[in-house]
Amino acid sequence: MARVVTTVDDPRLSAAVLPTNILCSLVQLAEERGLDTSAWFAGYALNPGDVSDPSARVSYRQAIAIVRRALADLPDPDLGLRLGRRQDIGNFGLLGLAMKTARSFLDAIGIGIAHQRATGALLDLHVESLPSGELALYARAPLNDATVLPFLCEEMFSSVLAVARELAGPALRPLRLELAYAAPAHVDEYRELFDCALHFGSAHNCLVVDAQVLDQPFANYNPVTSRQALAALQRELQTSPAARSETVAAVERQLRPRLSENPRLPDVAVSLCRSERTLRRQLAGEGESFTTIHDRVRCERALELLRDRRLSVAQVGSQVGFGDVREFRRAFKRWTGRTPVESRES
Repeated sequence: MARVVTTVDDPRLSAAVLPTNILCSLVQLAEERGLDTSAWFAGYALNPGDVSDPSARVSYRQAIAIVRRALADLPDPDLGLRLGRRQDIGNFGLLGLAMKTARSFLDAIGIGIAHQRATGALLDLHVESLPSGELALYARAPLNDATVLPFLCEEMFSSVLAVARELAGPALRPLRLELAYAAPAHVDEYRELFDCALHFGSAHNCLVVDAQVLDQPFANYNPVTSRQALAALQRELQTSPAARSETVAAVERQLRPRLSENPRLPDVAVSLCRSERTLRRQLAGEGESFTTIHDRVRCERALELLRDRRLSVAQVGSQVGFGDVREFRRAFKRWTGRTPVESRES
């Protein structure tokens, strides 16, 4: 049996820290085929629309379970290759821009590896230089699930190759691809896409290239543009949602679009198909309370809205559930230590 390392104490297994890029791609493909994907998310306090929200986060456990359901409804044997081939550097947002404006292919790879979790990747990547003058890109699954590993590897390595060819040129050709599962029935599609030696049933998953390709400089490199792209990427990462438990993340997802309605715990519990008592107990078990979460989400949204100087303080307060501007000012001062006006002017 192929060896796949499982990191039991990886916080991503139960903490909602993963962006939903891959889930969004699966939903898009299903919608193109006229499929209803609601059942994929049943029991996870998610719906298909949530995965297109840039602020949405899921746990690794949730993501893998949803992928497993998607594979049952999208039985294409080469589904991972199909999704990967649809990727380009633009799909990576600011990370893609930072890679594209790097000094060289080596720098671009370094940026991509350093910030890989911003893409919602379901495999962990690391690079090793081999004594043979080769460079190996290894992919490891945090959770051992043989039913989804081929899909994850296909999606990862085909998208990596698509992006690498966009950066280094279409002639880029790997030396070999090693995979920790048996050769699939559609192995000819692997040969056509990767155009390299294939080794199935290996001890690991890795894509190997000639290290000389790393020396390739980018002709259009501009240090100013590169620094601007990296700075923008860092700002985006700094404002990314902090790690949340699955239940807390579910409550936040229910609150964000309904803040102006000032939803209460019973309302959110109904939306999550739980009793008020159960939801309160689950939150307490995770060291949270509904009031704390509600205030945190209102504060985050108020800070965003205050950047828009066209909105009055009263309008901002109304959008986060306060009918009285004085109550909003008092609450905001309690949350941040500053008044809304002081925050806007800082």
